[in-house]
Amino acid sequence: MKIPVEVSARHCHLSLADIEKLFGGAPSGSYKLQKIKQLSQPLEFACKETVSLKVGSKNFEKVRVVGPERNQSQVEISLTDAIGSGVVPPLRVSGDIKGSEKCVLEGPAGKVVLQEGLIIAKRHIHCATEEAKKLGLKNKSKVSVKIKSARPVIFEDIIVRVKDGYKLALHLDTDEGNSAGIDKITKGEII
Repeated sequence: MKIPVEVSARHCHLSLADIEKLFGGAPSGSYKLQKIKQLSQPLEFACKETVSLKVGSKNFEKVRVVGPERNQSQVEISLTDAIGSGVVPPLRVSGDIKGSEKCVLEGPAGKVVLQEGLIIAKRHIHCATEEAKKLGLKNKSKVSVKIKSARPVIFEDIIVRVKDGYKLALHLDTDEGNSAGIDKITKGEII
């Protein structure tokens, strides 16, 4: 079975309180993230807003904010991003940030120190509930996906995330995408 494969660069998801601290807005709660591009998952979009990110001894400029706002802020980077920073973020499923690493975000209106929230996102498949039934996939199950490219690879231990409103896609980080020679959206095969 073929599925779309997408590569996700470093980015952050922000809580409403942190959006206010980073980008301002008066009265409180009035700042709205500005959508510049719809992402493949129907509820998510790339925002015009970017932040500066400090991870240990490393700084990254223009880190894209992904909307909409979340209950807790989260930053996703690759292992390559973390190398040499003195920080080793845990490999986690998005949203699982308890006990994760610290980082600092800076925007035009202020700074936010996240005591936890920095992770390396675990590879995962998004799948709508009805689609999962048709494909025989279950939430939190694990599968492998074969990528045929100039650098063929089989990714194992991929978490399936099933939810109404999701669109079928495998999400890899930039390290994983580069290892498979992926330079644009491609197809993989669940094996």
